[in-house]
Amino acid sequence: MTKSFNPQSYEPGTHPDLPPPAITTGLIGWIKTNLFSSPLNTALTLISLWFLWQILPSSIHWLFTGAVWSAVDRKECWAMMDAPRDGACWAFIRGSLELFLYGWYPEPERWRVNLTFILFGAAVFGALRENIPGKKYWLMFAAVFPFLAAWLLFGGFGLEPVPTGKLGGILLTLVVAVTGISFSLPLGIALALGRRSRLPVLRAICVIFIEFIRGVPLITLLFVASTMLTYFLPPGSSFDLLMRVLIMVTLFAAAYIAEVVRGGLQGLSSGQYEAADALGLTYWQSHRLIILPQALKISIPGIVNTFIGSYKDSVLVLIIGMMDILGLGRARLNDPDWLGLAPELYIFISLFFFVSCFAMARYSLSLEKKLETGHQS
Repeated sequence: MTKSFNPQSYEPGTHPDLPPPAITTGLIGWIKTNLFSSPLNTALTLISLWFLWQILPSSIHWLFTGAVWSAVDRKECWAMMDAPRDGACWAFIRGSLELFLYGWYPEPERWRVNLTFILFGAAVFGALRENIPGKKYWLMFAAVFPFLAAWLLFGGFGLEPVPTGKLGGILLTLVVAVTGISFSLPLGIALALGRRSRLPVLRAICVIFIEFIRGVPLITLLFVASTMLTYFLPPGSSFDLLMRVLIMVTLFAAAYIAEVVRGGLQGLSSGQYEAADALGLTYWQSHRLIILPQALKISIPGIVNTFIGSYKDSVLVLIIGMMDILGLGRARLNDPDWLGLAPELYIFISLFFFVSCFAMARYSLSLEKKLETGHQS
């Protein structure tokens, strides 16, 4: 005979697991918990729905249903609409896509850019993908990729040299951002260790460098890189502008990475250091095997936040005359055939940066969850 589900009819610890109420699970449960959990949330939800009802139809019409995707100029775009500016003229973006992507890179050599993009995707996939066969070799490839990309893009050693001034658009944005991100992390870790060093001279140098860089806006450093740095070089010598910018961007990001990593190092208990000493590990062994893995895990949100900031700050090269995606877009707007299409341009650029930054942020969250062990027994 089946027992009733009266809780008092069961001995302690023998009550069966029952499914949760239907109204607390699935879509209905999510809506009730997140949108209608209180009178205030209910009011805010209704106001938001009314706001979306007001703006979504017209936005969808302007962005998609009323947009023109193929035209030779803005006049033809507007002629295809019920009224001028009744929809987006995405023909402007389509017609300028190659310029936005490659800049002025020589067309016969663009296969090198395409190959660089493919290798970049492979390096990112291999470095970030867990449980991939040959993980060690993928990490080695990711470490070598910046140097391989420099050879492909700028030439030499069997490839036709391409001046750095030919780089522009998305290509230039990615070169500045990826270089800054790739080299700022190891340099930032070294600065963080140097700032915590017991050697007074080394510690003083790291402190002065970090505080100076963090106390000066990046745009000021870029101006220094573009103008004043040449005054410190021997007469008649030249130093490529892009290389100067890459150095400044890397140093700027490294100073912030150093403080983030230092916070992670300070977040560890002294017992970790004592355990390393008890095992007889040297300074470098203890930091490589015990200290830095834990400190970097703690520092993941701050590190990724710095990376995202550096990625977005790459548009500041426009100030010193380098044509990244934003600079090329603004220059393209001066073409008489495409005057007045700034909304389309800025929506496209915003979407490009949003997708990139959102991907980095989501990977950071997944990595945090994967490495989270503080709650486990």
